[in-house]
Amino acid sequence: MTKTKHYFFLSLLLVLLDQITKLLIYGYIKPNNSIIINDFFSLTHVHNYGAAFSFLADQSGWQRYFLSGISLLASIAIIIWMYRIEASRMLKLSALSILLAGAAGNLIDRFFLGFVIDFIDLHYQTFYWPVFNVADILIAVGVALLLFDDFKKS
Repeated sequence: MTKTKHYFFLSLLLVLLDQITKLLIYGYIKPNNSIIINDFFSLTHVHNYGAAFSFLADQSGWQRYFLSGISLLASIAIIIWMYRIEASRMLKLSALSILLAGAAGNLIDRFFLGFVIDFIDLHYQTFYWPVFNVADILIAVGVALLLFDDFKKS
């Protein structure tokens, strides 16, 4: 536990960052409304009932439990993985703690709200990237760091 406590603390801080940003969006921007920051970036309050890119969002509600279950199992697997890694593998432990924070952040939303709050809206002219949140960024960064660590190792 001692070798991983700093990494779990990092996860906790990142989950708090994710949840605070979502709480601010939830409190200050009505669903399906936007605040335009510039030509490339807006804050857009969206409720995502599905997974990435709104996959399964149009289902009847079962996806909430399915996706919550996957997030919970992934979080447990990441925690077990972290305990099994040598303390000297700092990059891998950091990557896993970031990934854990992302999974936990979206799990909290699904569990308590039934949907995930997305709000980061990137666009250029008529191209719009799907709206996402801090937890999604954490998941992407965590996966990228894991891949980098594996690539660096080989």
